Amino acid sequence: MTQTITGNARHDEVRARAFDDLRRFEVVMEGHFDYGNGFHGKLYLNPHQLFQFPSTIWRVAQDLIDVMPAEFIEQTEIVAGPATGGALLAHTMAGLLDGRRPMTHPASSFAPFGNQEGRPALSPFYAARMRGKRVLIVDDVRNTGTTFKRCADLVAAAGGTVIGTMQIIDRCEACVSLDVPNVSLVEYKAPPNYAAGSCPMCSAGVPVTAF
Repeated sequence: MTQTITGNARHDEVRARAFDDLRRFEVVMEGHFDYGNGFHGKLYLNPHQLFQFPSTIWRVAQDLIDVMPAEFIEQTEIVAGPATGGALLAHTMAGLLDGRRPMTHPASSFAPFGNQEGRPALSPFYAARMRGKRVLIVDDVRNTGTTFKRCADLVAAAGGTVIGTMQIIDRCEACVSLDVPNVSLVEYKAPPNYAAGSCPMCSAGVPVTAF
């Protein structure tokens, strides 16, 4: 099971401010959503509302590093994230992470997961650089945990080791977990997900929300 780390009073302060920012940027959307991972649901947390402003990615990445466990800061060699939001976030975090380390600490690097037929994919170039490395996987939102699991499997197949996962928003509905710590900036309890084949909104003929 994934160990969820909640942090301390300072972390709580960072998270409270971050939650206010997410509400201000209207990240929460309601409707009938196909999450692209075999599940449907009534709520979508749209971090692209944040990512349209490059400076906001930097602020969110800094907040995530503020709540990052010390072992992540020390051990991470590669920050990786799935396209598109996770990859943007991972690239920024990889750059900012070195500012929290001694100058003698080896620089962290970045690896993006691409998208192949709706599933994460890892190019041969980045797969070769995963071998023997400790990898932190970050994403914008954790829904079911499926994307993290698929990314972790790619890291393992490439010879790397996943030391943890992080996300901006955890919907607290993960049904797939990893045996590594998970850290979120904000927890947002969402309505339940439904397997695509048993979605009551599909059965009722409710169209999938486009945005």
